[in-house]
Amino acid sequence: MTIYYCNTRKHALNLFSVLVLFLMSWSIVNGQEKIRFKTVVIDPGHGGKDSGAQGSKANEKDIVLNVALKLGEYINEHLPEVKVVYTRDKDVFIPLDRRAEIANENKADLFISIHANYISKPSVYGAETFVLGNHRTNEQLEVAKQENSVILYEEDYSVKYEGFDPNSSESYIMFQLMQFAFLDQSQNLAGIVQDQFTNRVGRKNRGVKQAGFLVLRKTSMPSILVELGFLSNKVEEKFMISEEGQTYLASALFRSVRDYKTQFELNNGIEEVKKKEKVTYRVQVASSPKKLSDNARVYSQFPNVWEYIENNKFKYTTGETSDYNEILKIQDDVRTKIADAFVVAFLGEERISLDKAQTITK
Repeated sequence: MTIYYCNTRKHALNLFSVLVLFLMSWSIVNGQEKIRFKTVVIDPGHGGKDSGAQGSKANEKDIVLNVALKLGEYINEHLPEVKVVYTRDKDVFIPLDRRAEIANENKADLFISIHANYISKPSVYGAETFVLGNHRTNEQLEVAKQENSVILYEEDYSVKYEGFDPNSSESYIMFQLMQFAFLDQSQNLAGIVQDQFTNRVGRKNRGVKQAGFLVLRKTSMPSILVELGFLSNKVEEKFMISEEGQTYLASALFRSVRDYKTQFELNNGIEEVKKKEKVTYRVQVASSPKKLSDNARVYSQFPNVWEYIENNKFKYTTGETSDYNEILKIQDDVRTKIADAFVVAFLGEERISLDKAQTITK
């Protein structure tokens, strides 16, 4: 372990408090047996008097709020057993430490902070996801400084954040001690997010990175900070402010949460879908003699898409429920995008007729 020597008693106390928090987090990871994935906290960055990064046509705070709300809607619809908590669901200012408190108070299994980037070079573009840690490049440090500068809007920020100066490189050494407790889980989720952005949304992959973000510092669960793209790039700004772009980005984040949840529960001894076979309904949206690529439009149109094979054809469905009346409502929504979509029924993973499905469920 690297040991840092501080010039002042205040810095020594800062590092001591960080070390205590680290040890507490480590005990949570290794001592508390979590089983079900129950709660996700979604944190739209900035808000209110803090507009965040400013593009030529939009502010960061508005884009990330729209994406966050869409993400929450997808989770509520497709993972109803998961509780969604927002740090803000409207245009208000929330201090960074309060955002972490909300996650901790709700005993979240996951914390996702959503942001949009800005840089002086308009040619730079792409999505990147950060986990808490020590920056490895000056560019990562600058991103952290930009996001952490939010505390300058808060009263007595120097007292509240124990002398932390968002513009001082020396203040960031504390994150070296904090990056271990949930690093593996956070990096795993960050990798899933980046894969989704690249393979399903067509974003340039700028990778998974570490940096010292205050909003992640006191969260006692796996946490990531997502930079959706660069408002300084006109093409990327246009994508992020569009309804379609926000839908694609939120869908990618939803699929990431869904896949992370599956891994989380498998790692905690819960086998996936080994239940009594039951009838479920889905809405079929596509059929092809060849397997569709991960970049196929159907994947970006809907947050959840299942593939099955029937009569040597690859078929694709969305929506899943055991309630026939509910699937009819989902079908109506899907038909606003794909007019000839229709309901199909399954017993376990076997396709069955609608008549047989309704006979079984009577």
